[in-house]
Amino acid sequence: MARDADRPAATRRDAIRYCGAAGAGLLAGCTGNESTDEPGSNETDAGGSAEDPAGEDASADPYAVEMAPVGELSFEGAPDRVTTYFPGYADMCVALGVEDTLVAMGENYRYHDHHYAELDGVDVDTDGLEDIVLDTGIDKEIFYELDSDLHLVDPEWLVNNSFFGLERDDVAEIRDTVAPFFGNTVFRRTDPWHDYRYYTLYETFEKVAQVYGREDRYEALGAFHDEYVAEVQSRLPPVDDRPTALLTYGAGDEPDEFYPYRVSDRGTNNKQWHDLGVEGALAGTGVSGLSTSDRGTVDYETMLEVDPDAILVRSDTVRTADEFADTVLAYMRDHDVASRLTAVQEGRVIRGGPIYQGPLIHLFTLEAGARGLYPDEFGADEELFDRDEVAAIVTGGTE
Repeated sequence: MARDADRPAATRRDAIRYCGAAGAGLLAGCTGNESTDEPGSNETDAGGSAEDPAGEDASADPYAVEMAPVGELSFEGAPDRVTTYFPGYADMCVALGVEDTLVAMGENYRYHDHHYAELDGVDVDTDGLEDIVLDTGIDKEIFYELDSDLHLVDPEWLVNNSFFGLERDDVAEIRDTVAPFFGNTVFRRTDPWHDYRYYTLYETFEKVAQVYGREDRYEALGAFHDEYVAEVQSRLPPVDDRPTALLTYGAGDEPDEFYPYRVSDRGTNNKQWHDLGVEGALAGTGVSGLSTSDRGTVDYETMLEVDPDAILVRSDTVRTADEFADTVLAYMRDHDVASRLTAVQEGRVIRGGPIYQGPLIHLFTLEAGARGLYPDEFGADEELFDRDEVAAIVTGGTE
């Protein structure tokens, strides 16, 4: 392209050093330094503070953070400008109090940032975030225009989605001439190309915290999360009394076609359902989960063959529980086939939660899921976690 002659020959910021390609792929990092130990084994003090979110005034001693599939990156300070793809990573930045470093994201419309309105002092300027995905895919020129210090993106996600139109050489070029990549596709585990290590939500969150030198926020939110989940689980009914659920994606207020997900999938998009002890209704069936290679759908006739106790419906529309009941559930009740489903007859058709979530959004999706699946135990308006305590952690009020 015309701008090629003006591009730098090396990464724009020496403070974040990519370890270099090695082994089988151009997108690999320092494969000789990768570890199979649990996250945290390479943890060092990145030197950030509440007064200096990016850690620029801290010690100049370099520190390393490792994550598959890239490997290890060496930092001399936290990044000032970050591009991500998954809104779950943006949620992690907000949770760490470094949301001002975000300059762009992919699929902005799937970012459930409305939850932050319930957390005093917590916010992110989504209008100021560039969307790197266009109707025609992703133009690699956008990465040059954004001029980020770090791409908090799994490079394999970019090269394994044909819609994006990016080749492996394109991503390697961006890595070498703009900034390195660092991230893992963790929201689902059904993509056949993802043959490297996965991470849980909080393992991923820990890696991002290490990049920014905000391990204190990670540890505080982790402790809060553990107590919160344990309290919710202590109120769940016995295992035999918990519902089977069909998790789907259905667009609009009157969906007739659904993309199925498998609740058994350990991706972060299902974390709240695992926390709530939900058993997937597709277990033992031939129906696969949504992935980059499987875009199969199910209709109400197929649902009726499974007839789950509950149906969890995702969409890109943000609705309250009442708005969902007045649209999607109301439509199903009037539908000739859907109205025969047990879940519809018993009113156990609820919102399926966002596809992408980080530690903050998960607190809300767990609460909503508990209310929807177990209304006899959790009141419709009961707040299951302390918003003020979470806000204090995120804003540094507990430091």
